[in-house]
Amino acid sequence: MQTKPLTIAVSITLLTLAAPAFADQADEDTSSTGPATTRVAASAAAGTAATDPEADAATTLSEITVTARRREEALLDVPVSISSFSGDQMERIGAGDITDLNQLVPNVTLEATRGTNTTLSAFIRGVGQQDPVAGFEQGVGVYIDDVYLNRPHGAVVDIYDVERIEVLRGPQGTLYGRNTIGGAIKYVTRRLGSEPEAEVTAALGKYSQTELSGKFSVPLGETLRVGATVASFQRDGFGKNIVSGRDNYDKDVNAARLSMEWTPSADVFVRIAADWTEDDSNSRQGHRLLPSLLSLEPVLDNVFDTQAGLDTPDATQRNRGIAGTLEWYLNDAWTFKSITALRKNNAAWANDFDGLQSVDVDVPVVYKDDQFSQELQLLLDTDRVSGVAGFYYLDANAFNDFDVILGTTGALLNLPGLNANTVGEVGTETWSLFGDVSIQLTDSVELSLGGRYTEDQRDAFIFRRTFVGGLSPFFGGNAVAIATATNFRGNKTFTDFTPKAGLAWKPKDNHNLYFSFSQGFKGGGFDPRGSGAAAPDLNGDGVKDAGEIKEFLQFEPEQVTAYELGHKATWADGRASTALALFWNDYTDIQVPGSVGVDTNGDGINDSFVGVTTNAAEARIRGVELEGQAEMSGDLSGRADSLTLSGTIGYIDAQFDRFINAFGVDIANTATFQNTPEWTGNIGLDYSVPARLFGHGGTLSFLPRASYRSSTNQFETDSLLLDQGGYTLFDASLVWNSDDNRWTLGLHGRNLGDKRYITSGWDFVNDATLAPTLGRERTLTAFYGDPVSYRAEVTYRF
Repeated sequence: MQTKPLTIAVSITLLTLAAPAFADQADEDTSSTGPATTRVAASAAAGTAATDPEADAATTLSEITVTARRREEALLDVPVSISSFSGDQMERIGAGDITDLNQLVPNVTLEATRGTNTTLSAFIRGVGQQDPVAGFEQGVGVYIDDVYLNRPHGAVVDIYDVERIEVLRGPQGTLYGRNTIGGAIKYVTRRLGSEPEAEVTAALGKYSQTELSGKFSVPLGETLRVGATVASFQRDGFGKNIVSGRDNYDKDVNAARLSMEWTPSADVFVRIAADWTEDDSNSRQGHRLLPSLLSLEPVLDNVFDTQAGLDTPDATQRNRGIAGTLEWYLNDAWTFKSITALRKNNAAWANDFDGLQSVDVDVPVVYKDDQFSQELQLLLDTDRVSGVAGFYYLDANAFNDFDVILGTTGALLNLPGLNANTVGEVGTETWSLFGDVSIQLTDSVELSLGGRYTEDQRDAFIFRRTFVGGLSPFFGGNAVAIATATNFRGNKTFTDFTPKAGLAWKPKDNHNLYFSFSQGFKGGGFDPRGSGAAAPDLNGDGVKDAGEIKEFLQFEPEQVTAYELGHKATWADGRASTALALFWNDYTDIQVPGSVGVDTNGDGINDSFVGVTTNAAEARIRGVELEGQAEMSGDLSGRADSLTLSGTIGYIDAQFDRFINAFGVDIANTATFQNTPEWTGNIGLDYSVPARLFGHGGTLSFLPRASYRSSTNQFETDSLLLDQGGYTLFDASLVWNSDDNRWTLGLHGRNLGDKRYITSGWDFVNDATLAPTLGRERTLTAFYGDPVSYRAEVTYRF
C-alpha cells in the first residue's frame, strides 16, 4: 500500500470538510448550485464562460438539476457522488460517445469491448465487468431514459440528441437495483419543445470522417408533439488488414430516434419513444505484441494494422427499443410514474485472438438478446419529506454461440484443429420492491433511508461440443462433432436486500456535508463458457452427476458495502464550486471469470479451452475524488471576455484480501484490480471572447484539456507487455456560437499528442517464459485507444 498518496488525499479531504466553518459571510446568500454546475448553455466539463457583455464581471455558475434519486434536485443537495454533463457541454468539447467520459470523471473506465465499436466495458471505483458473454452481469448499470440496458451490446452510445449524462459513483442498489454495485450511467434524451424546431449538423475530419445528424420537433395541436432524430457516423479505419485490405478500427454507424409526447391535461404527461442503431463496422482486430512461433510472422509496425485471417461472421450490431413513460401529477405532493420498455439486439463479430492468417485461436461469436421491463414509481415531495417507492420487473433472455478454434502443428500448420463450440442461453426473471425517503429533521439536517428487496431467477442452458475440422455448422463450416462436454440445464433463484442510509448537514445554504452507507449486488448465474467435463468429482464416486456439474458451473452474487463521506459547496459568491468524496468499500464474493487452456489428449499441449468462474475473492477499496470549477474572471481584458477553470482528481487504493485462482492458490498478495488506475485526473480551460464572424455577432471559445491516467492492469494478474503505463492525453476545441444561437462552428482535436495506449487485450502466454498457454503461436494481442484526430463541425438551427 502506498501510504503517502492516501495521506495526502485524506488531508485534502479534512481541510475541505472543515472549510464551511471558515467560509466568507458572503457565501450565505449564494444560491444552491452543484459542484459540476454550469451557466445556462455553458459547459461545466469544458469550463464555459459565455458572458453577457453588459453583465457584471462577477459571473456566477447556475444551478444544475439531476435525477440521481429518481426525483429532480439541485446537484448540491444530492448526497451522492455524481457528475453531470449536458449534451451541449459534451458537443462543445468534441466528445463522440460516452467513453469520452473517461477523460472527465474521476475513477471511471469506459471503453469498447475487445473486437467491437459499441459493446461497453465499464468500471467505476474498481468494480465492473469486461466480458460480454451471456450469463455474466455488468457491474455498472447503463440507463437510457431510466430504462436499464440488461446487456452491454450497443451501450457505447454516440452523443446526439442528449439532454444530459449523469455518472453516479458507488453502489446504487436501492434505487437502481441489481448490477449497479460500481455505479450507474444515465443517458437522458431531450424532451420535445412547445414550438417547431429543427437542427442540422455536419462534420468532416481525419480518416475520411463524415458525420451527419438532423432533428426536428413539431406540435400537432395544443396537446400533441412529435419529433425525430437521425444520425450517421462514418470513418475509415485507423489501420488496415494488410492481407485482405479491409479497414481496421473503422466506424459505420447509423441511428435514429422517434418520439411522441402527449399532454391531455396539465396533470398528465405521456411519452412514447423508439430508437434504432445499426453498426456495420468491421470487427476490430488487435495488434500482436510478440512474433509468432510457428508461422514466424514479425510484430507489425502500425499498432492499428492486422493480418487476421478470420472473417466469419460478418460484423454487425443491431439495437432496437421502444419505451412508454407516463407521469401523472396526482396533487401538489404526489406523482405516479410508469416506465414500460422492450429492447432487442443482435450482434456478431469475428474475434481472431492470434491476429494471424494461420488458424491458432479463432473465436467467431453471435449474440441475441431481448428484454421487457416495467417500473412503477410513486413519488412524494413536500417541504419536509420527499421520496419514492416503487416496483420493478425484468424478463430478459441472452443467447450466444461461439467457436474456439485451435490450430494444429507440423504439416497441418495452416489447418484448423479442435473446435470447442459453446451454445449458451441465460434467462433472467427478476422483480424488486424499493423505497427511498429523505426527511428534513431540521432546516439544516436531512436523514435519508432506503431499501430494496430483489428476487432474481436465472435459467441457463449450456451446450458445449468438441468439433474437428474448423468452423462449426452454425458459422457455415463443415466441422464434425466428436464429443459433447456439456449438456446442462439448470436454474437458481437469488434473493437480496440492499439497504441505504445517509445523513446530510448544510451549515450554510451553499455547503453540504454528508455521510452515507449503501449496499449493492451483482447477480449470480452460470458460466456459459464452462465445461461439465472439467467439473470435479466432489463425492469421489467416479461419476460427475448433475448436481456436481451445476455446482461447478454456478457462481453466487457478489456484494459491495460502501461508506462515503462527502462535501459539496459553492464559493466566492457562486463563482466557484467543489465536490469532494472519501469512500471505503468492502467487496465480497467477487466473481472471478477465468479462462484456462486444457490438454485433452495428454500430449503436454493445451488444445482446448475452459471457462472457470468462482466467487473466489474479497477486497477492500478506498479512495478520494475531488471535482471543481471556478470562474477565474468575468471580464479578463475589458472586452467582456472570461476565463473558467475546471478539473477533477481521483485516487483509488484497491487491494485483495483473498483471491483463489483457477488452480486453488491464494494469490491475493500479487493480484491486481483490472481497469482501475490508481490516479485519474483532468484539467481544462475555457477562454471565451465576443467575436463577429460572417457579419454575425457571437462568442468564440477556446477549450483545451489535459487528462491523466496512471498505470492500468488489463486483468487481475500482471501482464508484462499488455498492461498500460501512465499517460496523458491532450484535447482542444475552438467553438464559435452566434448570439441568436442559430449557428455553431467547431474545430475539435482529440489525442493531439498522438499517444499510443492500450485499452484491452488477450493474454494467453506465460508472463515469465512467454510460452503459449493456449494455442501454439503465442497469443498476446492488444487493442489501442484512438490516435490523433480532428474534425470541423457546423450546426444550423432553424
